[in-house]
Amino acid sequence: MYFLVRVLIHYCNMQEPARSTGRINGKSSSKVKKLKVKQQDELKLMVKGVTSIAQTDDNFICATLDWWPENKCDYNQCPWGKAGLLNLDLKNKILANAVKAFKPLRIRIGGSLQDQVYYKVGKYPKQCSNFEKKSDGLFGFGDGCLHMNRWDELNDLFNQTGAAITFSFNALLGRIPSDEHNTLWEGDWNQFNAKSLMKYTIEKGYKIDSYELGNELCGGGVAARIKPHQYGKDVKKLKRLVTHMYPNPADRPKILAPGGFYDEKWFQEFLLATGPGVVDGLTHHIYNLGAGVDPTLLDKLQNPFFLSQVAQTFKNVENDAKLFSPSSGPWVGEAGGAYNSGGKHTSHTFVNGFWYLDQLGMTSTFNHKVYCRQSLIGGNYGLLNTTSFMPNPDYYGALLWHKVMGKNVLSATHEGSPYIRTYAHCSKTSGITVLLINMDKSTTFDVSVVDDLNIHPVVYPKSVESIHQREEYHLTPKDGNIQSDVLLLNGTPLKLTSSLDIPEMNPKLVDPTFPISVAPQSIVFATLRGFQAPACA
Repeated sequence: MYFLVRVLIHYCNMQEPARSTGRINGKSSSKVKKLKVKQQDELKLMVKGVTSIAQTDDNFICATLDWWPENKCDYNQCPWGKAGLLNLDLKNKILANAVKAFKPLRIRIGGSLQDQVYYKVGKYPKQCSNFEKKSDGLFGFGDGCLHMNRWDELNDLFNQTGAAITFSFNALLGRIPSDEHNTLWEGDWNQFNAKSLMKYTIEKGYKIDSYELGNELCGGGVAARIKPHQYGKDVKKLKRLVTHMYPNPADRPKILAPGGFYDEKWFQEFLLATGPGVVDGLTHHIYNLGAGVDPTLLDKLQNPFFLSQVAQTFKNVENDAKLFSPSSGPWVGEAGGAYNSGGKHTSHTFVNGFWYLDQLGMTSTFNHKVYCRQSLIGGNYGLLNTTSFMPNPDYYGALLWHKVMGKNVLSATHEGSPYIRTYAHCSKTSGITVLLINMDKSTTFDVSVVDDLNIHPVVYPKSVESIHQREEYHLTPKDGNIQSDVLLLNGTPLKLTSSLDIPEMNPKLVDPTFPISVAPQSIVFATLRGFQAPACA
């Protein structure tokens, strides 16, 4: 009963004043807002450090580079600019420094148009043009072409920055549209063009972490689809090809599939068709916020009840991987939050971090190994600004996660407000790191971390010597505006250095006997060095 009452109280606190008349109880809404009282609440966070509940890959953070051309437009806006794989300025220093800062950053090369891309290796194909508008083409475009000089330029960037690359192949080569249904494609995958690119890549010494086949062709598909048994047959063909081309298992790229939206029946039939030991990463895509022009997008980003609705999908994918292909771990292969290039006024701003960092925390608890953000650059949801290349708030959130959150996931629970989301991992170095996301508009939470050794809870900070100062990273938006694209770390705006390097992200040191103070509409990473967690030993 206590929990239900608290939920109702906080739900009421989150509601906006009525806007139809601008007046409430005879007073102007602006005056009512001025009378709004800040609240403070204590919260006890239970972290179970005896055993881990899940595990991610060492390099959990991933971002995508997409094929979209400059004239990719939605809702009377064209937010991609020159950020596609074929026209991106690969010599930009900010771009290189942003990738290099992760040491390494996973990058997935793929997207909607990948199943229309040919690879110009030698004399094939004879005609190889860049994407042109085509009314009857998939996604409104004709075929595109990756020339090997552009592939060389891309790999120069990847080698310079140490990026770990996933390359997603065109899966429609060799197939034809079915008479049965206009989105169904039939026939066997033709591996010839993929093999040519693979051979060129190996001869050049370019390193590939993983290969994937197809983009959003599973289930009902988006613009095209393939039946699960056929897809399984083709992924097995890709596996044989990669095994042949990379005879040394030590440097053999992983196999990822199917790279689309989760459909339980389709995924299970696909995994039965591939059998065990074929798929290394079971990839699925997430756009759970709806369309980029959804008028409720800002509200969704601050609504924990809505954000939790996608959890069952993560659980289902985890279960399918365990049941049908134990050697394959679940991956989020692409996630932009809002589809059709994201929200113009939200996806590149501070408030999007409520969704993004919550997604990182949530998927990690369901044993997802990698999370690929759409996109590194391009659209409204890029981690980097499409024109200036300046990092957006979520870039720094991703970098902080990569810096402090280790791969072992711990149980972190509390009985307080649903508007504060909590996650805990073993730290990258020692102790544990907790992620605290406060979506409440008026309440500051004073969080005490409790260590549960399955014997009896002990409040951790009171037993720690002062030498183990807590390291805290408080993320807030400039001027308190959650739709700002300027991020403050411990009250200071994050800006590139004079040499265009990514700035150092240093914590503030706090007496561990004090609770962690999480301000309204803020995000906090806190590392507790002295936390005794056997799972992290």
